[in-house]
Amino acid sequence: MKKLLFLFLAITANTIFAQDEVLLRLNYENNATYSTKTIVSQEMGAMMSMEMTMDMEMEVTAVENENYDTKTKFTNMSMEMLQGGNLMTFDSSKSDDELDAAGKMMKSQMGPMLEAVIYSKVTTLGKASVVSIEPMIPGVEDIASQSSAVVYPKEAVKVGSTWTMSKEEKGMKMDFLYTVQSISKENVLVDVSGEVSGMGSGKITGNVTIDRVSGIPIKSLVEMNLSVAEQKLKMKAITETAKK
Repeated sequence: MKKLLFLFLAITANTIFAQDEVLLRLNYENNATYSTKTIVSQEMGAMMSMEMTMDMEMEVTAVENENYDTKTKFTNMSMEMLQGGNLMTFDSSKSDDELDAAGKMMKSQMGPMLEAVIYSKVTTLGKASVVSIEPMIPGVEDIASQSSAVVYPKEAVKVGSTWTMSKEEKGMKMDFLYTVQSISKENVLVDVSGEVSGMGSGKITGNVTIDRVSGIPIKSLVEMNLSVAEQKLKMKAITETAKK
């Protein structure tokens, strides 16, 4: 009898959450700091690949109506690149003595990015816009624009709900389709799919786990299988975010 009761309660709880509606909104805390780790990898054939890891910290400096003022800095950057059979590595946490010639060259290019502060405005829907970068370091703006997460719909969502988002970067248009897969007390799990067109074409797949209370995408995986200039290119980005 007890087993039947527990089974009934479990089924009832799952049914309740399956029918639950959630209004997805970012609920950042003023003066709080959030850390993000992003790992981006690319593969183009057997002789060319790259994996880059970026650690960032974002501080919420002001909250006004439905907007957040934020400032973000890189805390660490590392990269492994294989090109033409040659492996080049860089880690900003290492000293010059620990880097080889290729690593020192990469440090001269990427190291200055660690000095940049990115000032942005973010809405409660997750729409981000860069206000300024100080000092203006080449490459930082591209990374900042690419790091924007999912933009939420205005209406509440439930299991099976869908919404779309499009953005353009470097001659490629990316059309994303988000589908709510499950809703629990803690998280909302969203499936990601889509198409890439323009200078490259291909498919987008992935998923996003959203903290139900804070509205923060705490973990996301996005993969793209592309054809660019008749070359096959695989891209993957894994991002994890947490409050410090």
